[in-house]
Amino acid sequence: MVSCNGGLNQMRAAICDMVTIARYLNVTLIVPELDKTSFWADPSEFQDIFDVDHFITSLRDEVRILKELPPRLKRRVETGTVYSMPPISWSDISYYRNQILPLIRKYKVVHLNRTDTRLANNGQPLDIQKLRCRVNFSALRFTSQIEDLGKRVIKLLRQNGPFIVLHLRYEMDMLAFSGCTQGCNNEEVEELTRMRYAYPWWKEKIINSDLKRKDGLCPLTPEETALILRALDIENSYQIYIAAGEIYGGNRRMASLASAYPKLVRKETLLEPSDLGFFQNHSSQMAALDYLVSLESDIFIPTYDGNMAKVVEGHRRFLGYKQTILLDRRLLVDLIDQYNSGSLSWNEFSNAVKESHKYRKGQPTQRSVIPDRPKEEDYFYANPEECLKPSSYGQVSSM
Repeated sequence: MVSCNGGLNQMRAAICDMVTIARYLNVTLIVPELDKTSFWADPSEFQDIFDVDHFITSLRDEVRILKELPPRLKRRVETGTVYSMPPISWSDISYYRNQILPLIRKYKVVHLNRTDTRLANNGQPLDIQKLRCRVNFSALRFTSQIEDLGKRVIKLLRQNGPFIVLHLRYEMDMLAFSGCTQGCNNEEVEELTRMRYAYPWWKEKIINSDLKRKDGLCPLTPEETALILRALDIENSYQIYIAAGEIYGGNRRMASLASAYPKLVRKETLLEPSDLGFFQNHSSQMAALDYLVSLESDIFIPTYDGNMAKVVEGHRRFLGYKQTILLDRRLLVDLIDQYNSGSLSWNEFSNAVKESHKYRKGQPTQRSVIPDRPKEEDYFYANPEECLKPSSYGQVSSM
């Protein structure tokens, strides 16, 4: 049994890993339990987001998956006699064979909790890496309700020409957690700080926002993002679809972006409230809609390298190296500050932005491996190169 933690894409990657581990150990997997206690408090079950029957049948030649425990074992769970533990992060597959399999043999049922990033990015057998991809790109299909609504949003966008998906990670929880307060007023800074202290599992409390921003560890603000899109010569005739929750600061913070790009849309503006009624208060289902639209966009631009940004990046690589602009935030905030202070002209600023991102557009590249520092190396799901077709991907077309 496994319990996934985090938002949609953190859980998605964990599901892929846990299926792969169950297959390798030749044990039965119970359909994973999704996180209902994180910040988003989404009550969705697996079958509310993913097509559970497709998930089970598409993997039946690899691993036995059951919707629930058999009655005899279920009674064990109800009486609390189940061994529960979090696996060690970034573990090699041999850890599961040597440490977890004996526990399953002993207890019959083992419950693994906190299952994000529990399988190493690199150094795994090729068949294991390929199965992780098979689960991600084939077995994990959203429910027909989510898929159909996603297709409607994409069709509405396509009717009006090309579109960019901007994953603008500028929601309240992100800012409170990261301590990034660039452009916020004093009242907002206090509100974000109070929120950070309210969540005991957010370990870091005292944060220097300016230093963090200079190190490239903050999401770009909406104002900074508007500058960067213009510097990349993205025309204002493009539709910009905002894939995000509620932007902190609302219209005040979105004003410069809306002014530069009048065709700014989001699912809430494209669809009727009745279309989204079923999804309200189900953040993972709303994120699933954004995920589908992100895959189909002409260009995908995340302003922060969180789980959604990474998993979408990898999925777009799998679909044929679709253009994904990976922003170098550390460099960009320095260029922005130079431009705002007047030490760079607009042309110098724009040229520097374009030149520095020439090879950051989702082209084929090798995943970086950093022994003993897995958090710093490239994430498997952002670039699952073992599963990607050799590409004739040449120059990226001009925007």
